[in-house]
Amino acid sequence: MLLCRTSAVSQSIARWGSTARRRGAVLHPALSFNYRSCQSVSSTEGETQPVDAGSSQGQYRDSVLLPCTDFPIKLTGQKLLDRELEIQRMCGFAELYSWQRERKAKKEFCLHDGPPYANGDPHVGHALNKILKDIRNRFEMLRGRQVHYVPGWDCHGMPIELKALGELGPSSLSALQIRQKARQFAERAIARQKAAFQRWGVMADWDKCYYTFDGAYEAAQLKVFQEMHSKGLIYQDYKPVFWSPSSRTALAEAELEYNPEHVSRAIYTTFPLDALPAKLASEGVSVLVWTTQPWTIPANQAVCYMPNAQYSVLKRADSGQLLLVATERAAGLAALLGTELESKGTFTGSELEGGICRHPTIPGKEVPLLPANHVTMGKGTGLVHTAPAHGMEDFSVASHFKLSVECIVDEEGRFTELAGPELANLHAMDEGTEKVICMLKESGALVREEPCVHSYPYDWRTKKPVIIRPSKQWFINTASLKDKAKEVLQKVRVMPESARGGLLSMLDRRTYWCISRQRSWGVPIPVFYHKDTGEALINKHTVSHISTLFKEKGSDCWWELPLESLLPPEVLKKVNIHVAADYVRGEDVLDIWFDSGASWAAVLEEPEPRADMYVEGKDQIGGWFQSSLLTSVAVRNKAPYKSLVVHGFAVSEKGEKMSKSLGNVVDPQVVINGGTVDTKKDPTTPAYGADALRWWVAESNVFSEVQIGPTALRSARDSINKLRNTLKFLLGNLQGFDPRTHAVDPKEMQYLDQYMLHLLRGYSIKVTDAYSEFDAGRAIRVLQAFINRDLSSFYFSIIKDRLYCEPEGSLGRRSCQTVLEEVLDGLTRSIAPILPHLAEEVYLHAPGHDEGETLFRSGWVKSSSVWRRPGLEEAVEGACAIRDSFLSSIPGKNAAQYDLTVAIEPGLLFELMESLQEEPTATCSQLTELMMSARTTLTSSLPRDLPADTLLASGSFLINLEGGVIREDSAFSIAAVPTSAARCPRCRRYTSDTPDCLCPRCQSVLSVAA
Repeated sequence: MLLCRTSAVSQSIARWGSTARRRGAVLHPALSFNYRSCQSVSSTEGETQPVDAGSSQGQYRDSVLLPCTDFPIKLTGQKLLDRELEIQRMCGFAELYSWQRERKAKKEFCLHDGPPYANGDPHVGHALNKILKDIRNRFEMLRGRQVHYVPGWDCHGMPIELKALGELGPSSLSALQIRQKARQFAERAIARQKAAFQRWGVMADWDKCYYTFDGAYEAAQLKVFQEMHSKGLIYQDYKPVFWSPSSRTALAEAELEYNPEHVSRAIYTTFPLDALPAKLASEGVSVLVWTTQPWTIPANQAVCYMPNAQYSVLKRADSGQLLLVATERAAGLAALLGTELESKGTFTGSELEGGICRHPTIPGKEVPLLPANHVTMGKGTGLVHTAPAHGMEDFSVASHFKLSVECIVDEEGRFTELAGPELANLHAMDEGTEKVICMLKESGALVREEPCVHSYPYDWRTKKPVIIRPSKQWFINTASLKDKAKEVLQKVRVMPESARGGLLSMLDRRTYWCISRQRSWGVPIPVFYHKDTGEALINKHTVSHISTLFKEKGSDCWWELPLESLLPPEVLKKVNIHVAADYVRGEDVLDIWFDSGASWAAVLEEPEPRADMYVEGKDQIGGWFQSSLLTSVAVRNKAPYKSLVVHGFAVSEKGEKMSKSLGNVVDPQVVINGGTVDTKKDPTTPAYGADALRWWVAESNVFSEVQIGPTALRSARDSINKLRNTLKFLLGNLQGFDPRTHAVDPKEMQYLDQYMLHLLRGYSIKVTDAYSEFDAGRAIRVLQAFINRDLSSFYFSIIKDRLYCEPEGSLGRRSCQTVLEEVLDGLTRSIAPILPHLAEEVYLHAPGHDEGETLFRSGWVKSSSVWRRPGLEEAVEGACAIRDSFLSSIPGKNAAQYDLTVAIEPGLLFELMESLQEEPTATCSQLTELMMSARTTLTSSLPRDLPADTLLASGSFLINLEGGVIREDSAFSIAAVPTSAARCPRCRRYTSDTPDCLCPRCQSVLSVAA
């Protein structure tokens, strides 16, 4: 036999086998049995018909081994919710994380949890993120790794502070009172979010989470601050920063969101030239500038030009006014002004050196013309109004040329007295802008005003515009860290790879990071200021002492303790200071991105605090991913993560951002428990349960925007119900089977069963690879393909006769049950990371487990290399090719009503088919079972005297063994003839000699049973 002679692992290419397993066929008659005694289980294939107990078929009903199980095919409503909670209790979901941390493991897998913000109820974005992480953690734990996953919360910051104060209404509170209210608000939000995460089945020790307001966490954060300050990376300076008048605090780039529909009042205004450069012989020339922020004109200190660009003096045809602009912008300006512009002279920008302008609103103020590289020609006039206090590039020019940096707006965004009596106290971006434009009109400087729609930075919390104003803040010099950060980022795996560009571009754009905030709720910057000089006192001795106090007492002690405790004698001695009373404590707190960015130091384990993976939404490209990278590179010259997974946002089914006003918000709690939803079209939603929510996450393409709504949720529920149907079929047919005593050695199995183990091994490899690549969606597709193609359409449709009608303890039936148990076990384990509740429920019903055992404590999918035997694949795939030709020749007809003759010339394929049927003709051979025919005859050539109603077909099968050493393209022919045999009343196969008489196989089964 070829199966015994072949020594190498076979590699075949079947021309027909893959399609044979996908084709549907009319089922074997025995497969439609559904005796009333076993109504609890229905077949996964075809319709079932009840059998009359008084009929000739009904008298044999008790002898047929139909599937029975109390595993429900569907759970809905409260029963579903109760069952999930019961599974969580029975299977120890709450203790699972601690259990796996205590077991011995060769490898650890660390997924560091990015802290969600503790300022509201759990939402569908939380569900997407937390479930994604949990799927990976559960997979790694099942594989035998020790998972390190500590959930955390970002607890400080302005939004929490404002919400806490908003609950109180207008009130004058001390810093400690504000902090107390903010902490209480955060704690309530954390409790709600934590309860939701637990309900979703997220595995963690929920009694040991991290919180950025914990003293130990704050102390670890200050240690990072201290090391960065010691290296000169943290400094204090007076420079322009993004400032939120609505929040009255400085903001970092990561705290901005850009509104592309912002409308500004853009103006073209003139600065008359008083001191003309040598090349400008004309009198009465004015420099023309363009700006979208007219309120900054009173702060102007210079007009900048590009040294290498061409500039022209243009004469307006309508008024004779002489304007100095970039030559490149002349045509566009002529169209804009609606007049011809005649050139009176052209020269390079460098020839403007030495020019002096007259300020348009401040009498007697002179404004120099200065060269600058940030001037562009894309829009405007090629000459840039420069207000050093209110622009980043403007400030750089001022630093280089020693210009004055005068801030003319206060913390509320109102003009100060420095702006002049006409503007003082006006809000700069509202009535202040209107007043400045009026002043320009009155002085004759305004050339044109127009609305300009453009992208403008907004405070991401208050959703209101920000301004740029200078203030004394604490900064991190990210410019000195940028190159190293980009270098280490190249060693980090980024999924999807397209996100790497965003990470690098964000690093390029960030030259410094403002880390001080003018709030009460946060980690105080541990700095003291001299009462008289304002000089800052901060060094490793003072910071180390404050860090120790924070660890013991929490950061409230910064306000609670007397100054003498914050600067005790032993610290004063080290810093050579005599009297603590000469100093006052600082009032600024650290940016919350520094809070969370230092989490690697507070949460990850020594000696190598580095996570295998960070998983967050794409908004963290400029947020937590970057702040974590910069702090880690600053302290340790390495990234805090080995890989980054960047997922998209959850959006409505129409792809819209979720909004209460649009009525498209999906509440994960409503998804699980059912109830009222915020939409007129669908006022209520059914209870889908946690596993349906998890399936939605797993099935989605998480690297793009993830859509959720009724359609997606119904699809998830239906997919789970179809899966339950398959699992129920498997469980039902394993009744009375114990793999510990009944399992059949693979070498003794029928070839079809061995082949199924071979397919199961291939499935386990594919699904493991999918999870390893963070692709749960691919794992689901592999699962569904395996169930639909390899199980339901192929294996299940073939084996039911053997399962139902063979003797209970026969080798053939036990062989089949052994495979079903392996398949059930493999499927259950492979869905467990996504559907932990369903997996544990199945495991409770599955055979071969002791009471109290749970799936998650028993490991990953088990498969064996011995399941792949040389020649096995060729034998079954060759039979599938013949089967495909047979079924194609009788479309829509019952295969069991035909006698099949298979003709193959002597050779490899003939030997393979002989291994499936040793006798020339048989009704109960492995080949007949595969063909699903009444009788199969194997011969070297078709008979000449075939009946007139014979159906003929032919085909071929390519055999490729031992890496191509053995290759044979074997042809075959088939002849299908309607059988003359009668239908057996027990198995309902056409194998009886006379009607209403048992076939020989069933006679033998019943005689043994008797």
